[in-house]
Amino acid sequence: MEEFFHMGGYAAYVWPVYALSIVVPLALAIHSIADYRRQARLVEALEREAGGRVRRAARSEQNQ
Repeated sequence: MEEFFHMGGYAAYVWPVYALSIVVPLALAIHSIADYRRQARLVEALEREAGGRVRRAARSEQNQ
């Protein structure tokens, strides 16, 4: 088992790469979720300010 963790002398390079391959996607996911929640709160606040959901009028083919 010690040989596995030693990685043939390359453990100093291999284990940090494993750690980064876990930490970076995890941090990205956490950041994405936090940003989504922040944007959702902003949308709710803007809709409250506007007195309800604001929708744009559909574009007719003549206006394009």
